[in-house]
Amino acid sequence: MKKLCAFTAAFLFLKFSLILCNLTELNCFWRIKNSEDNYRDLRNDCGFVLLVFEEPIEENFYNHVINFRIPARKYEFFLVMFFATDEINKNPYLLSNMTLIFSIIVGMCENTLGVLDIAYSQQNNSFDLINYSCGIQPYCDIDLTGPSWTTSLKLSIYSSTPKIFFGPFNPNLSDHDQFPYVYQVATKDTYLFQGMVSLMLHFRWTWIGLVISDDDQGIQFLSDLKEKIHKHEICLAFVNMIPENMQIYRTRAKIYDQQLMTSSAKVVIIYGEMNSTLEVSFRRWAYLGAQRIWITTSQWDVITKKDFSLDFFHGTVTFAHLHSDIAEFRNFMQTINTSKYPVDISQSMLGWNHFNCSILKNNSKMDYFTFNNSLEWLAQHTFDMVLSEEGYNLYNAVYAVAHTYHELISQQVESQKITKPKGVFTDCRQVASLLKTRVFTNPVGELVNMNQRENQCAEYDISIIWNFPQGLGLKVKIGKYFPCLLQSQQLHISEELEWATGKTLVPSSMCSVTCTAGFRKIHQKQATDCCFDCVQCPENEVSNDTADMEECMRCRDDTYANVEQTQCLQRAVSFLGYEDPLGMTLGCMALSFSAITVLVLVTFVKYKDTPIVKANNRILSYILLISLVFCFLCPLLFIGHPNQATCILQQITFGVFFTVAVSTVLAKTITVLTAFKLTTPGRKIRKIMIKGAANLLIPICTVIQLVLCGIWLGTSPPFIDRDMQSEHGKTIIICNKGSVIAFHFVLGYLGSLALGSFTVAFLARNLPDRFNEAKFLTFSMLVFYSVWITFLPVYHSTRGKVMVVVEVFSILASSAGLLGCIFVPKCYVLLIRPDLNFCQKKHKLLHQ
Repeated sequence: MKKLCAFTAAFLFLKFSLILCNLTELNCFWRIKNSEDNYRDLRNDCGFVLLVFEEPIEENFYNHVINFRIPARKYEFFLVMFFATDEINKNPYLLSNMTLIFSIIVGMCENTLGVLDIAYSQQNNSFDLINYSCGIQPYCDIDLTGPSWTTSLKLSIYSSTPKIFFGPFNPNLSDHDQFPYVYQVATKDTYLFQGMVSLMLHFRWTWIGLVISDDDQGIQFLSDLKEKIHKHEICLAFVNMIPENMQIYRTRAKIYDQQLMTSSAKVVIIYGEMNSTLEVSFRRWAYLGAQRIWITTSQWDVITKKDFSLDFFHGTVTFAHLHSDIAEFRNFMQTINTSKYPVDISQSMLGWNHFNCSILKNNSKMDYFTFNNSLEWLAQHTFDMVLSEEGYNLYNAVYAVAHTYHELISQQVESQKITKPKGVFTDCRQVASLLKTRVFTNPVGELVNMNQRENQCAEYDISIIWNFPQGLGLKVKIGKYFPCLLQSQQLHISEELEWATGKTLVPSSMCSVTCTAGFRKIHQKQATDCCFDCVQCPENEVSNDTADMEECMRCRDDTYANVEQTQCLQRAVSFLGYEDPLGMTLGCMALSFSAITVLVLVTFVKYKDTPIVKANNRILSYILLISLVFCFLCPLLFIGHPNQATCILQQITFGVFFTVAVSTVLAKTITVLTAFKLTTPGRKIRKIMIKGAANLLIPICTVIQLVLCGIWLGTSPPFIDRDMQSEHGKTIIICNKGSVIAFHFVLGYLGSLALGSFTVAFLARNLPDRFNEAKFLTFSMLVFYSVWITFLPVYHSTRGKVMVVVEVFSILASSAGLLGCIFVPKCYVLLIRPDLNFCQKKHKLLHQ
């Protein structure tokens, strides 16, 4: 008790010194000046001093010394301090025969009620615990500060006592040359940005906003994040770098607000310190009704759970270092002795819920409209009271101090030079040196190394904040991130994930709608890679089920794209075959006309001695009919599966037999004309012209055509080709002409012969003879010419099988025109009107 009385007297002296110093030294009163934004974060943080005594304290010690209102968001820190010190004091091996207590640092943890109101209470004559006395520090106890790193930074200016920072890891405090007595218990966020990127890839969020503090830590995070998202085609819609200076921030606040509110990005990463201008921005956006998915660290849980309205969008996703559950803490919360500790758990449950109460997954189905208030809802559900990351860090920090004090006391006992009360330490260097080297296993089995807290494989818990009913603020664990496993095994997200609104549909955050199968993306000018338009793949190209393809894939020659252009299908082979109705029809027509022509030839042979047959030159008529038979049979080479032989024979037989037929018609017209023009009997030239013309003209014309065909075959002969464009989904096997020029030369030569025949026949059309066939020859050549003149444009405007059909039809039509115009009238006379089959004497010579 003497130690306790001395302790209380020391507090009275220090408080008096503080008030007196305030009258003379302004620097002493920096902690409670509301007008100084520079130190406002100290009032928002918590600072504790851990002391050790040989004598036990009174049962209601904390009820006497802590007599101010504790903010709801700081319940956790006090509960952790109560629990940890109580657990250590019950441990007979750690601080044997000693008592560990804590006090708070003036100006921290409490609501701003005024220094005098906090320092002294007339009701019970008790004082607030302090640890600073205007730079005069006779003892060297260890301070615990957090969760803002600036607290440790500013407190280190006024005191050289060792300090453990229990807030998030900050590289600024790792500079032991500048801050030799500041240590961190938190694990470094080495892979935080990778975990966030993995989460975005999982949910396909490619269009995100970023809000960071404008300091070294924020800039480093931006650099790491940009490098990672660039590899995975994730784009930043905007980057708000919030300045730390309030005056600068005020000049730019509206710009930041506009960037956030007008952006189409529905997912925003926020990274930086609380109790800063960044938090001011965050609260402004809540007031403006910003409806976003916030991805952040666990230190922002308090803000997002208590203050944000999430009426439309889906909550806040937080990353926290994975730590073991402290089962005893749950028991401590359920059985806390409120007479010993100044916390009424029944009244502070809602406050506890606002900092880190999570709901079990199997109880996650909430009836949002069943209860009228949150407390009524709380009473109906079972909660898992898990420490927040800062709370767990504080728990480890208390044990680090206990282990340090244990080592210091052991050294005092071993040296046997105890000149001061046991547990009183004055050498700050010794205390700091021992604190830095502490390595221990905490009660839940985790190894804590104060000299190395940069765990390269720190694992993360991923949680989402539910805010329904409004203001409830439940944190539900939805997954984990393991950075040191294989990439496919790093992220684990619950398959039964429900968003804050109770819906399971994953919200979307993309600049452009994903291009589905059958489409490809075209990037917009002067826009990021995530902003693009979707256009359908070109003909016979596909894009498969993979979304957002840059280029479509062309189908192989033997395949074709389906209507949706999502896959290539095997083409069906097609050609003008006899199984095809059109092919069968044309084949039957060819055979029928051939048979008819044979019948005409038989008729002419049978009536060869009749005047009408003799008057039209029997031999030329026989040659013409035989050539027409082969002309009618030519289409059979065009029908059926093409091969190299049939492709060559198609054009050669067509060209040669039509040349014979047309040259025979030319010979007949010349014979008719010369017979009537050379009327002087007995002249040799007349006989030569009449009898020799047919014998010479036909072979000469045929040889010329054979030469042309030979040149054609020698330079670029016809070959088998595959037409994949004419019919969708089919490969049409056709004969390619090879040299188109040679093909047109053959047609042109036939055209010139037909034109010559037409001209000669036209001149002889009015010659006086009963059996003068000049008119019929003229009309036959007119039909022939009309067919092939029409053929050329139609042929070149069609493709595939239709092209073959056009050529076959032209062959049949022109051949039928010759047969019908020349021989049908003669057959009519021979078979139906034989009475007209006689010859006058004056023309008897012509008929011979």
